[in-house]
Amino acid sequence: MPPRPMHAHGRYDYSALPDRLVFDWPGGHRLAVYVALNVETFRFGSGEGAALAPKPAGLDVLNHGWRDWGNRVGVWRLRDLADELSLPLAVLLNSDVYEDCPGLAEAFRARGDEIVGHGRTNAERQGDLDEAGERALIREASEAYRRHEGRLPGGWLGPWISESPTTPDLLEEEGYRYLLDWCHDDQPVAMRTRSGSGILSIPYSHEINDIPTVTTRLASAEAFADMIVAEFDERLAASVKAPSVMSVALHPYIVGQPHRLRALRRALWHITEHRDRIWLTRPGEIAQAFAAL
Repeated sequence: MPPRPMHAHGRYDYSALPDRLVFDWPGGHRLAVYVALNVETFRFGSGEGAALAPKPAGLDVLNHGWRDWGNRVGVWRLRDLADELSLPLAVLLNSDVYEDCPGLAEAFRARGDEIVGHGRTNAERQGDLDEAGERALIREASEAYRRHEGRLPGGWLGPWISESPTTPDLLEEEGYRYLLDWCHDDQPVAMRTRSGSGILSIPYSHEINDIPTVTTRLASAEAFADMIVAEFDERLAASVKAPSVMSVALHPYIVGQPHRLRALRRALWHITEHRDRIWLTRPGEIAQAFAAL
């Protein structure tokens, strides 16, 4: 083997899509689709957080209240929409939600939705910590999941998709089977870890994601819905040649807003209308199916 380039991270090797083996997902389908609902909590008066408006010099009541609305109102409207469409969800849950929003996690657990690790709070970035501090963050969140869910989640998405050079190693050592941070492929990718056991990367979209689309690119609700539909239609057609994973990443304080919810309903309805041609699932089930190939 030639020496690895100095700029390479060493987690996985290059693989061209046309060179890969073609396989089917469960049910004989080639397109797996999952909806990721990010349920997050934020510290009042400090820390990170998506912004509706520039952060003021004093207490940031405006932006904190906007995000808190998502957990008090928006998330419940999205739950109702998921019930209406018989749509399975992956709930990417900050562990602080158990304390900050009693009853919220329980409502999605009752639906049979998958709880995915998402750190303690989105007011912090784990990649800013040293290894001991990051390990403590992962361990604290993991203990909360074990306590409330009865087991460790299968997967993890870092708050703000923030990673350190050792994040995959720490997650694998804690017992996680997959992560969502590396949005580098349309198929799951086995990643190396320092223990030799490895961890699976499951696709999670930066593009079909309401935070960058709505808050950064300032797209309208209709434009975001059109993106979801176009992404789905193109992936479904392309899946004849190569199996694929499509994710739709949502945040209650953004798409739970009524004027965006109506457009989102149209897009998700379009996906569910094709449920006989796709595998409508959750990332943990994707990880399990891929590992069994």
